[in-house]
Parts: sequence; C-alpha cells; structure tokens
Amino acid sequence: MREITVAVAQMKPKLGEAEENLVKMSETISRIASQQRVDLIVFPELITSGYELGLRFTEVAQRVPGPTVNLLAQRANEYGIFIAFGMVTKEKVESVLYNSAVLVGPEGELLEVYNKIHLRGEERMAFREGYKLPVIPTEIGNIGLLIGYDLAFPEAARSLVLDGADLLCVVANWEAAHIDEWKTYVRARAYENAVFVAAANRIGEDVTLSFGGESMVVGPRGQIHASLAGETDPESGEPMEGFAVARIDLDEVRKNREEFQFIQNRQPAVYKALVRKY
Repeated sequence: MREITVAVAQMKPKLGEAEENLVKMSETISRIASQQRVDLIVFPELITSGYELGLRFTEVAQRVPGPTVNLLAQRANEYGIFIAFGMVTKEKVESVLYNSAVLVGPEGELLEVYNKIHLRGEERMAFREGYKLPVIPTEIGNIGLLIGYDLAFPEAARSLVLDGADLLCVVANWEAAHIDEWKTYVRARAYENAVFVAAANRIGEDVTLSFGGESMVVGPRGQIHASLAGETDPESGEPMEGFAVARIDLDEVRKNREEFQFIQNRQPAVYKALVRKY
C-alpha cells in the first residue's frame, strides 16, 4: 500500500495583500498539520494575491525562488510536508508574468513551477501562456499540477497521466456561477484517467467575481474522499474557509487501470484530430 494523507485548503485571499495572505496560509498550514499527520496540502490558484488585479499583478509578482516560495518552503520543512499553491511569478524580464503553481517539499526544497497553459478571458492580458506539463516524482507519488481552467481540457490531465502522474493537484479560482462545471470536471478527470485529484478552489469576492469553493479530494473511480461541499455560512449562505483531509492509497490507481483499462484501451492512431489547431 502507498497510503498518504492529503489536505485541500479553501481560503479567501485579500486582493493585492500578499503579506496578509501569506500569514493566513501559514496559520492554515499550522492548523492542519497540528491536528493530524499530513503529507500534502494544496492551496488555491493565485492565493497570495487574489484574481482581479489587472495591472497590479506586476506589483505582487515574484521570481522563483523568492520571498514567498522561501517562506512556504520553510513551513514545508518545519512540518515535513509537501505544499502546492498558486501565485504570480515573473521572469528576469519584468513584464513577463505567469499564473503559476508551485510545489515545495519536506526538505524545504523547490520541486517545480508550472505555468498555466490555458488562459481565460482577461488572464490573457496579464499573463503569458506556459508550454509544458511537468510530472514531479516524489517520495509520496508522481504529482501533476493543473491550474483552474486547465481542468476543462481533458488533454492536459491525460498528458500528465500518460507521463506517469498518479495524483493531480488542481489549484483553482473557479467562479460560483459555474460551480457545477467545477464539480463535474474534477470528478470526470479522476474517472477517465483512473487518477486521484486533490482540487483546491478559493472562495470570496474580488471586484466583480465571486468564487465557489467546493474543494475536494477525489479517487480514481470518481469517489469523493473528502469535500468542503455544503460548508456554508449559516447567515449568508456563502462558502466558508476551511480544509478537508483524506487518507488515500495510491496503489488504487494501478488497480483501477488494470481492472477498467481506461489507459490501455486507448487507440491513439485514431485521435490525430486532437493535436490539430482549431
């Protein structure tokens, strides 16, 4: 058995206030890790900054490694855990920004930075598209990273799985108005690839958008191992901050793929249209 414990953290970041958001992340890490032994914590997309910043993204963007990554790497080392989270990163050329997902490890090491490939709406004006889908081999399993809108493209998750991922970490800012899409996509990506998905979605409002939460950990048969669905404020009815924790066995990935043959029964020679530009 390859059992690990995974937590998804559901947070409401304060728009443009990176220091406050990092303090809240640090407190959340301490709260989760002090209550039980965990191997991995997944935070939402752009959790250090918020989503609707426009030109102000240049003010909060950081190089990697940098202060934010170093701080969270210290927290990872302190508790002996992996942490995945979303932030704005920049290249040496100051104007080149990315919507990124970062994975740090229990030795305080930076393991990977993934730059979001599928940009949506106004993201295209702020960020440059990424161009690769890395799979990170770790002591707890092979981890793939996806960000928000990436989840709507089956090719992205399938590519990570074909490259060996048995756990997909999804960091997201999915809107409340489209939360049914979110719930469907998370389970579909798990089902069709016989893979575990740890999906963290933010809550709260920025300027014009409201975000829907429903963070969850889903197994290779689409079963929900842990979820923050239904965790709402009794007065406002809005989703609440919190976290969900699941103990999962990554050996179920191989077991389900052997039983249901979702990967083995593919016919790649027939799918040539998939790589044709629309």
